[in-house]
Amino acid sequence: MKKLDKLILGTFLGPFLLAFLVVDFILLTVNMLKYFDEIFGKDLGFSIYMELIAYFMISISPIALPLAVLLSSLMTFGNLGEHFELTAIKGAGISLTRALLPIGVFVAFVSIGAYFSNNYLVTKVNLKSYSLLYDIKVKSPSLDIREGVFYNGIPGYSIKTNDKGENGILRDLIIYDHNKGTGNTDVIIADSGRMASFQDGKYMRLQLYNGYSYSEPQAGSVARTEKAGDFSRTRFEENYIIFDLSNLMMRRTEEERFANNRQMRTIKQLEADLDSFQMRIVDDKYYTMASISSYYNYHFRDTIPVSEELRQLKSRSDAIKAEKQRVRDSLLAIEAKKINPDTVLVANATDTTQINRRIIRNNLAQLDQSTSTVSSSTMEDEALQVSVIPPKKTRSDTTTKAQNVAAFHKYFEAPDKYKRAVDFTLGSVRNVKSNISLKWRNVDDAYKNMYRYEISIYQKYTQAVACFIMFLIGAPLGSIIKKGGLGFPVLLSIIFFIISYVLNTLGEKWAREGLIDPIYGAWFSNVVLLPFGLFFLRQARKDARLFDGDFYAIAIDKLKKRFKKLD
Repeated sequence: MKKLDKLILGTFLGPFLLAFLVVDFILLTVNMLKYFDEIFGKDLGFSIYMELIAYFMISISPIALPLAVLLSSLMTFGNLGEHFELTAIKGAGISLTRALLPIGVFVAFVSIGAYFSNNYLVTKVNLKSYSLLYDIKVKSPSLDIREGVFYNGIPGYSIKTNDKGENGILRDLIIYDHNKGTGNTDVIIADSGRMASFQDGKYMRLQLYNGYSYSEPQAGSVARTEKAGDFSRTRFEENYIIFDLSNLMMRRTEEERFANNRQMRTIKQLEADLDSFQMRIVDDKYYTMASISSYYNYHFRDTIPVSEELRQLKSRSDAIKAEKQRVRDSLLAIEAKKINPDTVLVANATDTTQINRRIIRNNLAQLDQSTSTVSSSTMEDEALQVSVIPPKKTRSDTTTKAQNVAAFHKYFEAPDKYKRAVDFTLGSVRNVKSNISLKWRNVDDAYKNMYRYEISIYQKYTQAVACFIMFLIGAPLGSIIKKGGLGFPVLLSIIFFIISYVLNTLGEKWAREGLIDPIYGAWFSNVVLLPFGLFFLRQARKDARLFDGDFYAIAIDKLKKRFKKLD
């Protein structure tokens, strides 16, 4: 039995490695084509391109691994079925499930390795790859002076040559000097010139022969009124111009600038970012509701209180911030060697914080319903009702208040004053609505970012589990179709890859829009494809002929006979 396991596993490893390299290369090519115009033609060294390609090959591996497992499983068991080796295995009393066991165990280890790779290796590689890609994008194109075309790649100069010879020799040169910012007022014309770089390509010397240098004042300047010296012409037999090419060289940007992107974050870091988004949402909602009353001079000032649920969430959010600050201060004190590390309970410091996080996460959805904004028509109707109604008197009202109420009514007897008061009130309400809508849009943006980060957390797991699900689909299908090679297996792999990609895209879109919980959106593709794998496994164990034309012909004949009996 051990020999059989080694034989089956050895048969699988070759196609798996080949499929992974081929799929990774294809995805790499597609990914590189998106940046073709931005990264090529900039006179970069071969090592830079190889470094970028190596980074991209690793960053694409989470997508390439499931497809490679699917394709290699189809090829392996298709070949075993095509050469009747599966029939011999079953004839020896070994079930199909037992034959799948060695490869299943191997794929399980591949899935575990994919999880750790996605969480640790790929995040670091993404940081390096996108940092390098950004540096390549912002680098200026390489020095490429063409015949008959003005070259503007060197800042402050525009150069044209009619004949470009070997060894950097240029003939019939026209050079416009724009360093003064006065337009085309400084021109150099030369019969020929020679270009040579020095100091490792940071500078370039252009040696000009037999030419003239023209200079004139800017049009409309005071210098135009001078009688002499307005225009100057200098003849030279040999002249030198030094160009600074440092802007044409690639500078490496600090990777910390890109470290906050969710593709460069581990699960632990993403969870910390989620806490920040949750606390930001709570703070935005709390301060929005608390500031509404400040928009009103008298009415509504005390009628829009902050809900008790929101106050509790705000207090818990403040508790998390205080706990984080305490731990941060403790760690800084440890680094400064001001206190003993044993006296700081950093490991258990987040117990209360974790509890508060869960409470905030669970109550945010309920809070959304209770803090929904009031429609503009309702607010305007209420404003019209209270704009001419004085506040009700209480037992503490004095005679002065009663006089003020009487004066209030008398003031609005004039129609023009009544209209101005109503217009002012409606304007105040619309202003409140506009400000609240703007702040609520910021809250919605925070929610969408929070959903994206949650999806990124779950994708660390789903992309790893997808490897095993693709094995459950590919291995039984290969034993059913009994065709190896790169024909039918590749076609089926492409079909299931497209299905998986579409389901992933739909799930992520629904989750980002808040239509479903992010955990359901991230796992949507795997949950839908898992029943297919179990179904194919069940059919393979029964030796079903799902891809045999006779199988469907017999099924159709049976249906026809049943319909005839019913007639």
